[in-house]
Amino acid sequence: MRDWLPPGHPVWLVISAVEDHLDTGAFHALRRTGGPGAAGYDPDMLVMVLVWAYAHGVTSSRRIEQLCGTDVAFRVICAGNLPDHVTIARFRAAFAGAAGELFAQVLVLCARLGMGKLGTVALDGMKIAANASKAASRTERALRKLAARRAAEHAAADAAEDELFGVGRGGDEVPPEVVDPGSRDARIRRALADLEAERAAVQAAGQAQARDYLARGGKVPGKPPAAAAVRAARLRLERAQAARAAQVAGLERRVAGPAVPGRRRDRPKAGIEDYGLVKKARVALEKAEARAVEAARRASQEDGPGPVRNITDPDSRLMPVRGGGFIQGYNAQNVASQDGLIIATELTASTTDTAWFGPMLGKAEAAAALITASQSAPAGGIGQLLADAGYLSERNLTMAGPDRLIATGKHRNLEKTARQPASGHDHAGPGSPAGPIAAMAARLATGDGITAYRQRGHIAETPHGQIKHNMGIRRLTLRGKPKATAEWTFTCAVHNLIKAITTGHLTTQTLTTLAS
Repeated sequence: MRDWLPPGHPVWLVISAVEDHLDTGAFHALRRTGGPGAAGYDPDMLVMVLVWAYAHGVTSSRRIEQLCGTDVAFRVICAGNLPDHVTIARFRAAFAGAAGELFAQVLVLCARLGMGKLGTVALDGMKIAANASKAASRTERALRKLAARRAAEHAAADAAEDELFGVGRGGDEVPPEVVDPGSRDARIRRALADLEAERAAVQAAGQAQARDYLARGGKVPGKPPAAAAVRAARLRLERAQAARAAQVAGLERRVAGPAVPGRRRDRPKAGIEDYGLVKKARVALEKAEARAVEAARRASQEDGPGPVRNITDPDSRLMPVRGGGFIQGYNAQNVASQDGLIIATELTASTTDTAWFGPMLGKAEAAAALITASQSAPAGGIGQLLADAGYLSERNLTMAGPDRLIATGKHRNLEKTARQPASGHDHAGPGSPAGPIAAMAARLATGDGITAYRQRGHIAETPHGQIKHNMGIRRLTLRGKPKATAEWTFTCAVHNLIKAITTGHLTTQTLTTLAS
C-alpha cells in the first residue's frame, strides 16, 4: 500500500504523529477486551481515521466506512482492516475524556515543533450548530402536554397488549440493560426537568435579591427587583403613613398644649390617608399590584413567551447568529495564539460571552504554561489578550492576569474614534477618565491601542474560518453536552495538527528530529 501514495502525502504525517509522537493511552483505556463479540480494532488506527475524516469535513460514520473501502488515504490508514460504521460511531461516542487528553498531546507536539507564539492571543466565541433542529424546541407548557400525551399513548398500548396477550410478561420484552437511555421520552423528561431547575434558580435568585433590597429598607437607587416591587411599594406607603401620623400627632399635641408666643396652633388640615405623599404612595402601590397581576396573566397565557428546551438535544440552546436569526447549537469559546493554534477551548450553552472571560483566561494561562514547558526556547507566558465587546465588563477588565484589550464598542466605531486627533491622548496620563471601561476606551483611542487591537480579527477568527470553511465542520454530530464537548475538543485538536502540517512545522524531517 505504500506505493499507492507519494512519500510526501500528508496522511503519512498523520500516521507518524499519532503512532509515534502522541500518547493515546486514554483511547486504549476505553477498549473492551475479552468476552463475546467480533474482533476489535486498534484504537490508534481509529484515531487516525477520525483525524483524517474530520480534517476533510467528513463526520458521518457511514460515509467514513465507505471511504475506508474506496479512498486510498483511508485505506492506507486502515491497512486493509476496514472498520464498519457501528465501530466508528461507538468509538467516537465513548471518548469524552480522551478527547481532552488528545488536545493537550497535540498542543505539546506543536509546541515542540516551535509553534505556540504567546506574545498576543485572542479570545472569541463561535456559534456551531448542534445535531438538532430548532423546530424541536418546546416551552415548558408544550413539554408537559407532550409528556402527558406520550404517557397516555404508552398506557393505551400497554392496555391493548394486556388484552391481547394477557397481563404480565409476554416473553419478548427488551432487556433493561439495552434500553436506550437517550430515547425520546427520556429526552422530554430531561428537557422538562432542566426548565424546572432553571425556573427554580431564577426564582431563588429573584427572591434573594428581593430580600436584600427589602433588608436595606428599599433605600437602593434604581428600579426595585420584580419580586420585591409590590412589597417595596407597600413599605413606602407604610412609611409615608407613619411619617404623616407622627406629624399629625405632633400638631395635635401642639394644639392641646399651652400657648407659646409666636407659634401657630392650627389643627392639621389633612389627615393621614388624604395627605399628598400618602396618596402618591398608595397610587404607586396600586400600579405595582396591577403590574404584578398583568405579569402573572401574561405568564399563564398559552402562547406567551418563555424559555424553551430542545427535545432532540436538551443541552443545546437557540443561539443568535450574525446577520439575524437563530440556530440550535452551542457557543464555543476559543483562545487562539498569534500563529493560529487554538490553545484553549470550551463548548458552552451560553448565548453570551461575558461570563466566560475569566474561565477562558485561566485555561489559556494553563495552556501557556504547558506550551512554555514543552518549547526548547520558551518565550514566556501570555503577553496580551485581545477580546471583542462581547466580553466587556468592569470585572473582566480588572481581574488578575496578563495585559488585555477588550473593545468598548464596534470595531468601526473604535477606528473612527482613533482617527480623531483630539482623542490621541495618553491613557495612563494624569487626565485619565475615571472607571476601567472609560480608561479602556481612552486606551483604544490611542494609536498604539488601536494598532494592537487590529490583530484580534486575524488571530481569533482565522481558526473559526479554518474549521467552518476549509475543514467543513459546521454542525456537531454527537448529542448532549458531554459528547458534543468531546467532539468539539477533538475538532480543535485536528485543526491544530493540520495547521502544523500546512505551515510546514510538521514534516518527516522534524518528526525524525523529535524522535531522536
